[in-house]
Amino acid sequence: MANISEFSLTKLASGIKKKDFTSEEVTKSFINNSKKSKKLNAYITECFDDAIESAKNFDKKKDYKGLLPGIPIAVKDLFCTKNIKTTAGSKILHNFIPTYESTVTNNLWSEGAFLLGKLNCDEFAMGSSNETSFFGNVINPFGDKLVPGGSSGGSASALAADLTPGTIGTDTGGSIRQPASFTGTVGLKPTYGLCSRWGIVAFASSLDQAGPMTKNVEDCALLLEVMSGHDEKDSTSINKKNEKYSKNLNEKIKGLKIGIPKEYRVENMPKEIDSLWKKGIDILKNSGAKIVDVSLPHTKYALPTYYIVAPAEASSNLARYDGVKYGYRSKKGKNLIEMYENTRGEGFGDEVKRRILIGTYVLSSGYYDAYYLKAQKVRRLIKNDFDKCFKNVDAILTPSTPSSAFKIGEKTNDPISMYLNDIFTVPVNLAGIPAISIPAGQDEKGYPLGLQLITKALDEQKVLNIAFAMEKSIDFKQSLNRWWE
Repeated sequence: MANISEFSLTKLASGIKKKDFTSEEVTKSFINNSKKSKKLNAYITECFDDAIESAKNFDKKKDYKGLLPGIPIAVKDLFCTKNIKTTAGSKILHNFIPTYESTVTNNLWSEGAFLLGKLNCDEFAMGSSNETSFFGNVINPFGDKLVPGGSSGGSASALAADLTPGTIGTDTGGSIRQPASFTGTVGLKPTYGLCSRWGIVAFASSLDQAGPMTKNVEDCALLLEVMSGHDEKDSTSINKKNEKYSKNLNEKIKGLKIGIPKEYRVENMPKEIDSLWKKGIDILKNSGAKIVDVSLPHTKYALPTYYIVAPAEASSNLARYDGVKYGYRSKKGKNLIEMYENTRGEGFGDEVKRRILIGTYVLSSGYYDAYYLKAQKVRRLIKNDFDKCFKNVDAILTPSTPSSAFKIGEKTNDPISMYLNDIFTVPVNLAGIPAISIPAGQDEKGYPLGLQLITKALDEQKVLNIAFAMEKSIDFKQSLNRWWE
């Protein structure tokens, strides 16, 4: 038998149901890979012993129900897991053990899956390289000096290296799609509100959204089907009937109109990204889709808007971490105020502190109208651009990122350069609409490159179908020499 850990999520679920192999065999295969992959630093918390026990208990069952029967899954350490440490990649939560389970992870366990471990991420999901984690940077399987992208870098790295058959991340400004692009995997940011945010450690509440990260589009459809659904505990959750994304997946895109936004042809865009984009356009044409030039005129304001709105919400959300109720507490300080200050000063990393300070500034008296309020108005204009565009086209095609994976430390001292890496992904979050990144090629060094498809709100089935059709034509093959083992 071929290495089980290389099988797709869909194939694993089918194989366990047919009893071609057991859940225990599958689980041990991924654990074996994970134990040999310490160099990648993908895990924060390993739950291997519990996973094997869960697998054994599953194999005793006579009836294999659920969409993820006996499937071990590692998840981003931003999802609260009952009685299992949840850190958000931060020192201030290094010893936090929730007494409750996030809705999204509970949805996975309800369909037969169980926890393999908690994956590394940028601190409080603030980063584009997974270098801001208190637990150290994650390594991209494509090179020992490469970032995997962020903030869901541990999820992307673990998936690409076959440490988990599928995983879940969160996307605030591109934190699923960018690492997916950097690691040759598939990542989907759903419509805002499609997946519950309850039990996810908050960064920016109006932007955060959980989504699937998988090896292919079929797996992505399956995992989204499991993750999504209305949740009364989340006031922003959309109350709609659950879709059968995997069952309704097809390649029929003939006659669809695909928009190409002129504003995404940014200055000094690498030739390899432009070539990749043209390749994607040609594939869509050959599949019978019609290519239409479109305009999203307020795109140029997306990054500055995002870096006002997101830090403002972060400043508010992270005010709760004071060392009193839970988490890290400084031993320094003569009084309560000094204890607060020292706890936050010692507990938060530099990038988190930077965003808290920016957010506090734009929300302060005298600057609120000039910055935060104006940013919210521009955000509405960006959304209006997309709404207008989708009256004429079914989807939009863009590159996922402006480059392939960069070297660890390359942009650490240049936050602006780091922020510019989100230029193609941020507008989608501001508009609250779905977008998927699929692997579409490599640069001259052999590093993966991704293409992004965007559709209107709640049109996940269409974006999955288009991605599915493109995937078949691209036939992306990733080759890893497993240098880390």
